[in-house]
Amino acid sequence: MIPTITAFANSPDRGRGLARDMRVRWALEEVGQPYEVRLLPFTSMKEPAHRALHPFGQIPTYEEGDLVLFESGAIVLHIAQTHNGLLPREANPRARAIAWMFAAINTVEPPILELVTVKFVEGDKPWSKERLPLVQERIRGQLKQLSDRLGNADWLDGAFSAGDLMMVSVLLRAKASGMLDEYPNLAAYVARAEARPAFERAFAAQLAVFTGHASSGD
Repeated sequence: MIPTITAFANSPDRGRGLARDMRVRWALEEVGQPYEVRLLPFTSMKEPAHRALHPFGQIPTYEEGDLVLFESGAIVLHIAQTHNGLLPREANPRARAIAWMFAAINTVEPPILELVTVKFVEGDKPWSKERLPLVQERIRGQLKQLSDRLGNADWLDGAFSAGDLMMVSVLLRAKASGMLDEYPNLAAYVARAEARPAFERAFAAQLAVFTGHASSGD
């Protein structure tokens, strides 16, 4: 059965691969699973039909038969557990790859998302300028520890896994700030992942949605 995922009809990231459906697209491409995409305008995301799939009215969602999932991490984990290629077969390496997935979402991503909030949501608040360097310091702290752990390795724990997929998806959000370039091994790590054919296909598919809407004037 071909799964269906939901994505922004007009993504706020302007097709740069930062919207969370990118993680799911990438995972599906890595395992060679065809999929369909249902594009949603922002107005539809808060309506009852979509909230029945995602109680918080966000994207992505994943539908496969009578299975409905939300949260990109949960969806990628499901894909990795039901297809070969994103999780090691051996129990301990498999558990470690899943741990890296959680580390990406729970440890590395929160301060990066906070930076977006400080700059764009709270940028006009009087405390924004004082808060910005504090958030940047927290991000650098996480990046330094991740950089030390990665060292000269290509991937976080042996072969490329769902842990790397989620971690790179998070680190991509730090590229625009320039902080990622302060850690050359992390910048190279992200570049290796971006060069994977599955990533390139997923990125192209997400970009095509934006360029299609931009050219139509939507």
